[in-house]
Amino acid sequence: MPEMQNEVPVYLFLGFLEAGKTKFIQETMEDKRFNNGERTLLLTCEEGVEEYDVSKYPSKNVEIRVIEDKEELNEANLARLVSETKAERVVLEYNGMWLLNDLFDAMPEGWAIYQVMFFADASTFLNYNANMRSLVVDKLNMCELVVFNRMERTFDPQEFHKIVRGVSRRTEIAYEYTDGAVAYDDIEDPLPFDVEADEIVIEDADYALFYRDIMEEPAKYDGKTITFKGMAAHNAKFPKNTFAMGRNVMTCCVEDIQYCWFVVESEKAAEIQQRGWFIMKAKIKVQKHKFYKGKGPVLSVIDITPSAPPEKEVATFY
Repeated sequence: MPEMQNEVPVYLFLGFLEAGKTKFIQETMEDKRFNNGERTLLLTCEEGVEEYDVSKYPSKNVEIRVIEDKEELNEANLARLVSETKAERVVLEYNGMWLLNDLFDAMPEGWAIYQVMFFADASTFLNYNANMRSLVVDKLNMCELVVFNRMERTFDPQEFHKIVRGVSRRTEIAYEYTDGAVAYDDIEDPLPFDVEADEIVIEDADYALFYRDIMEEPAKYDGKTITFKGMAAHNAKFPKNTFAMGRNVMTCCVEDIQYCWFVVESEKAAEIQQRGWFIMKAKIKVQKHKFYKGKGPVLSVIDITPSAPPEKEVATFY
């Protein structure tokens, strides 16, 4: 039998150049609660102004390696670095200009993402978002916590909050002010529809928010009745009496538009026109389904009628 590989935890730190990643990682590695002796590979994919000072670490079982070229970001090289350093875990400072899928495709078997944090310089973040929105969304999609450092009291947290919530409702947000204070985002973000209603009605403009919310927290929709407008689709791989209903959703730019759909079950599925627009009332049941690769919302049709397309066929978060 082949020897089983031990899982290698990966602590992933995201952000653009000079966003404060190195400073935070340095402080984390100086904390003996985190750095208590585990052999650690500290892997950096970009070199900023600040440098790591290993002499301040309570444990010396830390090896620093640098990936200077994206071509070095491959499975063989990453596996070699772990083997060479005998690392039990990886602390990874990722290059903000590289897409996360490039990293995920390169990760060796056994690597497991344990934590993802995104750091942003509040004084430059809005500019990055305006000019490199796709890279910002790429990072916000994955992070559990985003830290806006160098925050001035004159900055409006609502601007930053809106950008993050346009991508994820689960990500926590912290603001580190230039005066040393730290505040956590507590801006309420009520959904534009009533989840507690007997029948939840989704307006055309709210489809993107609804789709993201139900996919993030499906349990709260289990057993609910939902009404929304969508475009139907068929696929030869679908089981009998099954079709898809959804809408094209754009997160940040035209290039990332994708059809965001639900599994729908109906005895009249074969009669539903391909790419036709319908208003559908359905019962939601959260259950295992092969098209979700696990549990997801399966909709049972109560009523469905043909409809004109919405005014804006592509749904957005704004």
